[in-house]
Amino acid sequence: MTPSIGELRTIGLAAGLCAVGAANASPFDDVRTEIERRRAEGLHGGMQFTYRNPARSTDPQHVLPGAASLVVGAYDYQREAPTPPNGVVVGRVAAYSWEDHYAMLRNALEAIAAALRAEGHRAVVVADQNHLVDRAAAHRAGIGWWGKSSNILIPGAGSLVVLGAVVTDGVIAPDHTEPVSDGCGTCTQCLSGCPTGAIVEPGVIDARRCLAWLVQTDGMFPVEFREALGDRIYGCDDCQDVCPPNRVRMRRPSGAGADEAWIDLLDVLAADNSSLMDRLGRWYIANRDPDYVRRNALLVLANVADGTDPAVRAAVEQYLDSPNPMLRAHAVWTARRLDIALPHQVMADPDALVAIEVARP
Repeated sequence: MTPSIGELRTIGLAAGLCAVGAANASPFDDVRTEIERRRAEGLHGGMQFTYRNPARSTDPQHVLPGAASLVVGAYDYQREAPTPPNGVVVGRVAAYSWEDHYAMLRNALEAIAAALRAEGHRAVVVADQNHLVDRAAAHRAGIGWWGKSSNILIPGAGSLVVLGAVVTDGVIAPDHTEPVSDGCGTCTQCLSGCPTGAIVEPGVIDARRCLAWLVQTDGMFPVEFREALGDRIYGCDDCQDVCPPNRVRMRRPSGAGADEAWIDLLDVLAADNSSLMDRLGRWYIANRDPDYVRRNALLVLANVADGTDPAVRAAVEQYLDSPNPMLRAHAVWTARRLDIALPHQVMADPDALVAIEVARP
């Protein structure tokens, strides 16, 4: 006998989810059209994820042939931000990366999947993958509305959630008749609160301007957004921090992983590859190359550090002599911001990336 959505919701909530809903597994044709439009206009900024193969990510049949239903769950990761440590030059980490929230989401979804398998159904958990448009699935399942920030907002929980689904061949009737009502109304605080103007219209993000994406890309960090990066070494919460449904909630005490809310920049710049990946490997790091974490750390150092601090100066000088020209080039920008003199060999560096940075006014 196929469990009802009420029974599956009880399982999901007991396993730590904050919302569970069901929807049919028909293709998301309108979402596919919109993804393809945004990709054609360049709004993806090189992002792959659901942009990689819209035909796959918008059709649950590619996850599970014969799929009939989706059971969609949300895990609420909202926590009280811990105080930054004293006496350390730190970079800020977005709340969705303080700990591995997706592990907790998957565990809860697996409990739902197990209940379906026990009744003879096939069930596949999909979370944090490019296999399914999770926000569209959550909207169809009636657990939240589309916010102007492009995030799904859960009534009573807000947008600080991670989303996933169980794709199953079991037929599960939804217990909602209408989508969740739009709770944004006339509010546009996320649009005006974005530090780079990346929300170009309600619900539409230009990834080429989005700091949360830019810290994950490869190559040179766009110079026009380096100051706007501020102290963010990974991610950006600004559009969610200004969102009224998120602000009005009583934030819970920091979780066990909240020590990752702040990262010691000098430690990052001194660590070897193995140590960095052991600690931060769950982040989306371009090409799985820790030099991009170091790139971000150099930029944040430029924005927050004191150039007269001997430890800071030593770190910058080390990277001005890095064998990686991409890191040398970013170190030039950092040195200039911190009023650290460039040595002669850097001024005469033949690499084009470094020469461009040296030549900047």
